[in-house]
Amino acid sequence: MNNILPKKIFFTKGVGIHKDYLASFELALRDAGVAPFNLVTVSSIFPPNCKRVSREEGLKCLNHGSIVHCVMARQATNEPNRLVSASIGLALPADSNQYGYLSEHHPFGETEKKTGEYAEDLAATMLATTLGIEFDSNIAWDEREQQYKASGKIIKTLNFTQSAEGNKDGFWTTVVALGVFIME
Repeated sequence: MNNILPKKIFFTKGVGIHKDYLASFELALRDAGVAPFNLVTVSSIFPPNCKRVSREEGLKCLNHGSIVHCVMARQATNEPNRLVSASIGLALPADSNQYGYLSEHHPFGETEKKTGEYAEDLAATMLATTLGIEFDSNIAWDEREQQYKASGKIIKTLNFTQSAEGNKDGFWTTVVALGVFIME
């Protein structure tokens, strides 16, 4: 059995604006630093013992043209001034031998802060349910975050978020947020 288990991950984000939809996506990937790779999106598990590294360090580990696995959130609009955002949420367990969760959230009309908090909450909630942490899903994220961390089973939650307003001239505006895996 051939298991591919990432050893490192980095997070990045970007914005692209162009008259063509695909070109705006390409420019967002360029802004994020990941355009020279063949990106393959995967579901949202943060591998056990995976080390988070900076974007700069992560990019040094990749060769142009490589097939690179990632978790990606993306959104686009060609409506002037329409707010778009994309976020990756991260929830890490206290035990690094266990897997964590990544989440993607890509709404219209939400601020960067609201989008990021939602993505972070989503990842933390998925992790909490797998760890058997009791919580009330009806209370605010700030309160649940404290419950999760107080359990001693979740050590850290973060989000990586990009937002932008649609171009005033109606060009496509694309936002991306990515968690990029390094296999080493």
